This record gives sequence, structure tokens and C-alpha cells, in this order.
Amino acid sequence: NEDQVENLRILCERVLQPVRDHFGKVVTVTSGHRDVILNRTIGGSDNSQHVLGMAADIEIFGTPTHEVSDWIRQNLMFDQLILEFYTPGEKNSGWTHVSYNPSINQNRKEYLAALRIDGKTQYKPISGLSTDRYVK
Repeated sequence: NEDQVENLRILCERVLQPVRDHFGKVVTVTSGHRDVILNRTIGGSDNSQHVLGMAADIEIFGTPTHEVSDWIRQNLMFDQLILEFYTPGEKNSGWTHVSYNPSINQNRKEYLAALRIDGKTQYKPISGLSTDRYVK
């Protein structure tokens, strides 16, 4: 709908394009807007920021995932930034989930690591930069 399209436009303008400009490489969106049916199928909630058009999962091939996430953390406004399933030292490991809420003063700047522990996904806060305090 129009709100989702506008949210995606703002996400591209405020987050994805600045990332592309900084790294000078293609930003691959592996998951962007997802309708409710797809989101349910993959285990997401109906109020996921992906459903609202406010989130994207991204990678820049040839650039370590933690470097992309840390740069966003240091330089951009965001709501949620998740370093997903990243393994330090493993080439092309994981991806970055980033969301932006266009509502005034609604961006939490929450930085998390998504990890699989005992077969379940758990989210752990990252203080500072992932290279400083990454939780494995």
C-alpha cells in the first residue's frame, strides 16, 4: 500500500543509499518488504517491520558483515540493527538486518546479534561496535 511504499522509499534514502555511497559497492537486499502470508510462512510476526516496509536484510559481497553493521551503527539513524548469524573470521558470514521508523523520535538505535544457541535463535545486545564486544 502507499504507506509501505513510502516507508521503503525512506529506508532507501536514509539507510541503504548512504551505505552504498560509503562502501562504493552494490548493496544486495536479500529480504525487503514481505507480505503477511510470506512473513508467517517463514515464522515472522504480522507486525514485523518487514511487513510494514521499514526493514531490509542486506549484504555487501566482499565486505565483512560486521564492518557494514558497525558503520551503520556509527553513522546512521536506525531503529533496529541486527548482526544476524555472523561468525567472526568466516568469509561472507551472516547478514545485516536494518530498520528505520519514519515516525518522529521512534528510532531506538538498538544493536543486536542474532545467534543460534541450542537450535534456537537468541538476540543479544551489542554494546559499542561488534568488533569490540561481539557476543558469540
